[in-house]
Amino acid sequence: MVEFKYEGFDKTGTKVNGLIEAINESDAKRQLRRRGIRAKKLIKPNIFSDLDVTDILSHFNLSSGFSEKDVGRFTKQMATLVNAGVPILQSLEILQKQEKNNFLRKSLLRISRKVSEGKTLHEAMKGEPNFSKLYCQLIKAGEIAGILDQILVKLDNYIEKKMELRRKIKAAMMYPAIVLFVGLVVFIGLMTFVVPQFVEMLEENKQEIPWITKLVINVSNIFRDHISKILLGVGGSAFAIYYFFKQTETGKKLYDKSILNFPILGNVVIKGSLSDFSQTFSTMISSGISIVDALEVCSETIENSVISRDIKRIRASVISGRALAAPLARIKYFPDLITQMINVGESTGNLDEMLAKVSKVFEVEVEGSIQTMTQLIEPVLIIGLAVLVGGVLAAMYMPIFASASGVA
Repeated sequence: MVEFKYEGFDKTGTKVNGLIEAINESDAKRQLRRRGIRAKKLIKPNIFSDLDVTDILSHFNLSSGFSEKDVGRFTKQMATLVNAGVPILQSLEILQKQEKNNFLRKSLLRISRKVSEGKTLHEAMKGEPNFSKLYCQLIKAGEIAGILDQILVKLDNYIEKKMELRRKIKAAMMYPAIVLFVGLVVFIGLMTFVVPQFVEMLEENKQEIPWITKLVINVSNIFRDHISKILLGVGGSAFAIYYFFKQTETGKKLYDKSILNFPILGNVVIKGSLSDFSQTFSTMISSGISIVDALEVCSETIENSVISRDIKRIRASVISGRALAAPLARIKYFPDLITQMINVGESTGNLDEMLAKVSKVFEVEVEGSIQTMTQLIEPVLIIGLAVLVGGVLAAMYMPIFASASGVA
């Protein structure tokens, strides 16, 4: 498939232009006729225009394409156009033309072509990168119920809340990460450049050196002589650890299980995942999607494999005819109060509203857990780095102080 630039006139005689993806020139003209466009000019791609860096990166998996933020921006704009009465196909073409992200623009181009061929919007979005199963399911529900504009607004709110929660977690971890990085840089600087200067002074004085000073000097010599190997080894080890825990099935399961039992941080992960689950579940239920289908999508959207597995068990229990609150009560990390709220929601027929309240409760608890974690991590890091750097300097000054007191 290649892109052709076209110029022509639509059914009303208005001049139009844009891009169309087709197999060849005949296929491009045929697609334009289906859209009611009479092509007056069709520019064939050449060898240079056909080369696209983003396509190359995508082919070799060197780029993720477009982000959740891009999807959120598209959803907000699409909701505005659909709510204003603009037809879906025309809305897609408008957004495709003005989109600056090349990956998303190409994705919208493919979606537009499928819609012009008679497919529904959710069918056209299936298989497109970053348009998740949740997204397509909600679009399908909106198309069937004739409330696509309302569903797009719900999706926009859902994406914004999800990104906001992630921003809070990343922001909370940013300061400790910066402190740790600066501390490591200072430590390496001391070992590589400062300690050798003290060594020269001590060698000139020819005095006895305490064992702690010898230890620091030996570590400094290792850093100075093998700094490139150390950095390469640390970098390689970090990559290997990341690959094992993030890219392999065994490593991911081990990481997901371990992180839940990690002090404080595990609490943040659990509450963040449950907030995401409650929000996703509420959005789908309120959009008319069945509990069983909503649970299936939730189990696929939760990143932690342990929590995802538990949600699949809940789904199996619901399929067997049990109420939702019963299997939830058996999950040890799911708070009793939340289980009772969901039980009330099932009894009163307001499950979607109760889930929305549950999501807000978890959001507040996540913020509190993040604040607690940050308050504990910051002083520990600062004290640890102070002891490390201060210990190095004290070890190097000890012989100097001993020499001065001996002279006195």
